[in-house]
Amino acid sequence: MEAPSSSDQYRSSSSSAGSPSAAAAAGRRYYFPRPGRPISFEDSPDWGDDITAAGPHTLTSASLASSSYPSPSPSLPEPPAPAFRERKVAGAALVWKELTVSVRDGGRRYCSGRAVKGSSGYALPGTLTVVMGPARSGKSTLLRAIAGRLRGAERMYGEVFINGVKSPLPYGSYGYVDRDDVLIESLTVREMLYYSALLQLPDVFSSKKAAVDDAIAAMSLGDYADKLIGGHCFAKRLPTGERRRVSIARELVMRPHVLFIDEPLYHLDSVSALLLMVTLKKLASTGCTVIFTMYQSSTEVFGLFDRICLLSNGNTLFFGETLACLQHFSNAGFPCPIMQSPTDHFLRAINTDFDRIIAMCKNLQDDQGDFSSVSMDTAVAIRTLEATYKSSAESASVESMIAKLTEKEGPYLKAKGRASDAARVGILTWRSLIIMSRDWKYFWSRLVLYMLLALSIGTMFINIGHSLSSVVVRVSSIFVFVSFVILLSVCGVPAHIDEVKIYSHEDANQHSGTSVFLLGHFLSSIPFLFLLSISSSLVFYFLIGLRNEFNFLMYFIITIFMCLLANEALMMIVAYIWLETYKCTLTLICLYVIMMLVAGYFRIREAIPSPVWNYPLSYMSLHTYAVQGLVENEYVGTSFAVGATRTIPGVQAVRGSYDISSSTGAKWVNLLVLLLMAVGYRVVLYVLLRLDVRRHVRLGRVSWPTIHTGAAPK
Repeated sequence: MEAPSSSDQYRSSSSSAGSPSAAAAAGRRYYFPRPGRPISFEDSPDWGDDITAAGPHTLTSASLASSSYPSPSPSLPEPPAPAFRERKVAGAALVWKELTVSVRDGGRRYCSGRAVKGSSGYALPGTLTVVMGPARSGKSTLLRAIAGRLRGAERMYGEVFINGVKSPLPYGSYGYVDRDDVLIESLTVREMLYYSALLQLPDVFSSKKAAVDDAIAAMSLGDYADKLIGGHCFAKRLPTGERRRVSIARELVMRPHVLFIDEPLYHLDSVSALLLMVTLKKLASTGCTVIFTMYQSSTEVFGLFDRICLLSNGNTLFFGETLACLQHFSNAGFPCPIMQSPTDHFLRAINTDFDRIIAMCKNLQDDQGDFSSVSMDTAVAIRTLEATYKSSAESASVESMIAKLTEKEGPYLKAKGRASDAARVGILTWRSLIIMSRDWKYFWSRLVLYMLLALSIGTMFINIGHSLSSVVVRVSSIFVFVSFVILLSVCGVPAHIDEVKIYSHEDANQHSGTSVFLLGHFLSSIPFLFLLSISSSLVFYFLIGLRNEFNFLMYFIITIFMCLLANEALMMIVAYIWLETYKCTLTLICLYVIMMLVAGYFRIREAIPSPVWNYPLSYMSLHTYAVQGLVENEYVGTSFAVGATRTIPGVQAVRGSYDISSSTGAKWVNLLVLLLMAVGYRVVLYVLLRLDVRRHVRLGRVSWPTIHTGAAPK
């Protein structure tokens, strides 16, 4: 199909006009290298080679093995060619047919008007397929539906084929990159990818290192491989463009057949965006099927796409070759102006938000006349483009291609092996140990604060003696120490939020699991929490002058340790619920204050009002069992002299200010309760993570993901 003259005029004014071959190929956008020289992953064609001009190409399944793909304009920046052995990927032909996604509106009814409506298309090996449209048009929803990653309130109708087989994508055959980069700031790029490979691949370590090296080279990250992602006091954090590359490289260690990317250019500047798209183009040339969403792109980036699926309000306005999309708009009465970017023109025509701009600027005119390049209402333009596409030859060509790709089954994609659960627990434990040792938010800031706290309280209550009059002061010092040890742990909230986000990403991509994550986090936190406990407890214990016996000292340390262990699980629960530092901190402070009030210090527990305050709140307080156990550890079995001949037990002396048991085994009961709370909170966290409550709870209702392959509701 011949491109229209308006498109030719447009392309002659774009970046191709400045190329060395512009005189011979003016007005043409795509170029192919000389025959016999295939495009390799590490050796992209340059403009010094002999090239022949070609018009818009149409790729069919029969020509996949022999077709070459367009190279970027000579003026485009190109990442350095990596020196590694080329690895070809057996891509997969992906087809979606009459795909409709409905969203539950908070009740039991599904509303198809808010998602995707009857979309059909395909993505072939070795090509870049982009799903484009304005905000809230259904781009990400369509991508998730094709990848089989719909959320709890979403329901899919229609069919998805992989190599002609109607089946979900098996593990290891695809990679999915979310819009937001979820990276571990305290690891280097190489470490990040290596631990990801250890979690995903079952092979020996040498093959995993080779996979990491290939992923680094594929994303042109060689210069950043040994730099910390989050930086440190002497180095800046990784640039946004490189962080995006790391997110993509993490999925490449499995060498997937299909790669899904949600908004690859999200938050990138024009240069970083162009470099990333050139890299993805070279990645596709190895045979990988790449499909991604995009809101808008520059002219140079647009020239790298092979196919475009244009959405608006869930409706498919066009699917086909990128240059044919320009012809489609021209046929519908919306030709692209010569000096305007194609994607700007597309979005101007189909984005309803522009109607409000026109309404505000209806009297504004420029030198060419009207403010708008599209004269009619956006809703009318959308209906016109949709009707034109349904009756066009492009639509018939898409249906014919879908029929060819689905009439015969191709090679079936098999699930790849993965690391065992035991191996993943060990990997996550070791990775968490490295993270905790490097991340000041998790350990070092808490250690400094705990030492300052122990010194402050210890020096405040120093030399209080061991007389009967010192009992109240000593109990007060223990209560203050325990309360502030728990309260200051909120400085670790940002680190816990990061851990939950990393888990959510890895679990969604099947890199990890709930039990594996919790066990790895638990094992890795033990040495750090014990170090916090023993360092702060030793300073406080000897400054206050508590009982000078080793067994009593160890009980004090273990009680503080158990208290921190239970509190860590509670913090993880709150972090999972909110995933925001401010909300988590506020929630935890409120919980800690309530726990302090009902712990029996300000008012003896027996005198606390029974409904709510005494039961159940006082029985759920960490402070209750920690303070009670430590006071019993200090005073059970002791006595105080009253006058010359009379003595009273330590328990009786304490009961005036705090209620404790006279049994020698009571303190072990309190320690056991703290242990049970540490286990119980983690069980609650396991249930929340396992059920993926954040994903399925909407507007106070629980909804579960379902897939239906029948007809869409009318």
